[in-house]
Amino acid sequence: MKKTHFSIVINAPVEKVWNTMLDDATYRIWTSAFHEGSYYKGDWSEGSKILFLGPNDDGTEGGMVSRIAVNRLHEFVSIEHQGIINKGVEDTTSDEAKKWAPAFENYTFAKHDDGTELFIDVDVLPEYEEMMTGIWPKALEKLKEISEK
Repeated sequence: MKKTHFSIVINAPVEKVWNTMLDDATYRIWTSAFHEGSYYKGDWSEGSKILFLGPNDDGTEGGMVSRIAVNRLHEFVSIEHQGIINKGVEDTTSDEAKKWAPAFENYTFAKHDDGTELFIDVDVLPEYEEMMTGIWPKALEKLKEISEK
């Protein structure tokens, strides 16, 4: 697993960036860069289970089974991805799920002269690194756009 790093400065207060990133309606907007129709079920409370979902080409639901490992309000969120969801079925034990889980996705929010600097650290399998390095900047630009409105 390889750690990838991304960051962006957003001209908005930390609290607004936090809320825009994690609230259901705006989460759906910025994560559409990864997969149109992305959403989550669950909440961002530390220790809670959260499912990251989206439609598959065949109309079934796919995504990731995850847990909020750490949540420090307006400072830091760590997501531990524990498995996959295939055709609506959670899988944390197959070889396919174990090949990349656990993987962490960490968001760090820091005050900046121009508002907020957001740092993203993501565990990525080598075969997805190029794809992720292309998509994350687009997703962060969407987040910036809607946070600055």
